[in-house]
Order: sequence, then C-alpha cells, then structure tokens
Amino acid sequence: MEFVFLAYPSQPELCVLSFLGVSLIYTLIITGNVLIIVATRTEARLHTPMYYFLGSLSGVELCYTAVVVPHILANILQSEKTITLLGCAIQMIFFIGLGSADCFLLATMAYDRYVAICHPLQYPLTMTLTLCVRLVVSSVGIGLFLSTQLVAFIFSLPFCRARSIEHFICDIPPVMRLVCANSHIHELSVLVAATLAIAVPFFFIATSYVFIVAAVLKIHSAAGRHRAFSTCSSHLSVVLLQYGCCAFVYMRPSSSYYPKQDQFISLVYTLGTPLLNPLIYTLRNSEMKGTLGKILTRNCLSHNN
Repeated sequence: MEFVFLAYPSQPELCVLSFLGVSLIYTLIITGNVLIIVATRTEARLHTPMYYFLGSLSGVELCYTAVVVPHILANILQSEKTITLLGCAIQMIFFIGLGSADCFLLATMAYDRYVAICHPLQYPLTMTLTLCVRLVVSSVGIGLFLSTQLVAFIFSLPFCRARSIEHFICDIPPVMRLVCANSHIHELSVLVAATLAIAVPFFFIATSYVFIVAAVLKIHSAAGRHRAFSTCSSHLSVVLLQYGCCAFVYMRPSSSYYPKQDQFISLVYTLGTPLLNPLIYTLRNSEMKGTLGKILTRNCLSHNN
C-alpha cells in the first residue's frame, strides 16, 4: 500500500528549479543551526540556560527538517512520487513530534525569561543545568509521545481507495482527507492533540509575558527596560511565526481546508521557520553576533594558514 503525492511539479524545468531552491534553503538551515549549536557549546560566556535552550532548539530543528526535506528532494527528482503506508506513518510521527517539541521548547524558553526577569536573585538557583536538561528531554519526549498516539489513531482508521495526498509530505490535514469514516470524531481527536501541543504552551507563554511586561515596566531606567525587552523580542518573534502557522493548519475544521493554501503555509513552517530562527536570534542578539563573528574569523584564519 502506497500514497502518491500530488503537490510536486511535473515539468522538468520546474523540478530543477524546485530542487535547487530547496537545496539552497536546506543548506542555509543546516549552516545557521549548526553555527548556533557550535557557538553555544564552545563559547564560555554562552554557557547559560538561555543559550542552552537556544542550542537545543537548533538541534531539534535540524532533526525536524531532516525528517522531511531529504524526502522532498528525492521526490522532486523521481518520476514516482510515492511513500509506503509505514513510511508515511513514521514520517508523521517524527514531523509532528519534533514540531510539537519545538512548541514546548519555546514555552520552556519563555519560563526561562520569566525567572530571569521576574526573579533575578533566584535565577541561578532555579535554572540549574539539571533542570534545563530535564526540560529539553521532557519537551522532546512529550512531543513524540503525543504524535505517536495521534498517528497510531489516524492509521488505525480505514482509508478510501483514492490514495492521492494533495501535499508534498505526510501531514495530518491531507492524510485525514483520505479517511473513510465519521470525520467529526476524528477531527475532535486532532483538535485535542493540537490543543495540547499548541494552545496550552502558547497560553503558558502568554501568561509568562504578562508577568515579564509587568516586571519590566517597574524598572526605572530606560536602558534597563530596553535590555530586558531586547532579550525577549527575538523569542517573541519566533513564537508568533511558529504558533501562528501551526494554529492555522491544525486548529481549524477540515471544511476550511484548501490544499494550495495549506501547502504554502506548510512550506513556511517546514523551511521558513528553521531558516529564520537562527537569523532572528543572531541579528537581535549582540552576544551571539559577536561569538559567530569570532568563530567564522577563526575558521577563515585556520584555512588561510
């Protein structure tokens, strides 16, 4: 049993352009996220909880894109753009699971900023390395657990004879359209999973930022307020991009599903978000910019020697 993807271009010229475009973006994603991981691991002054979470987020996004992008590139070049039933289920488990882990990690990073700004004296005692590791492992573990349960439920349902997926990857909305059963109950199950993975962490982030804003407004110096807000602005930008796309795709009824529109939104959070995250965190963070500059300069000098 196989599914056939319908979203890939059929003209050879478009296939070549698509392959080159996706390859370039994927190269930039790997480069940007690897640089952040190297910077947070090698630079002593970045050995803080905030940068530990940032490095972990980059690691999750490398795995997240590795689940789907090589498969997309292979399908662009192949005449038969298919995937087995088991392959589709495995891809969905890791794609949805690591995407959910992204959401939980962003909530963890909001908690880190809340403790740093609202309880600065308790911050070193609260945000220990042990707690940071546990929070990262829990984020990934809960994300994969939720996705495994959801995918097991979806693939236990009967599929219609038409095995054509109007998408370029195995994602929940297009695969759910192939199910031949009472859709309301299944839609509800997807909504519950999306609420746990998207709405609950977002509510936690929003609550954290209410306390953060209240604490920052109490700071008397303008420089102090600016410094506090600057540490949160990049995180908030990433949150709005990630949660906005995910909520649009997964937290709405299937009656409002439009294949072309969803394919574009999926491209944004499959390729756009992992590409933009390193840029957002680097451009808005002077410490990260300085560290990456030092790493690149050191590498250039070593190559010249």
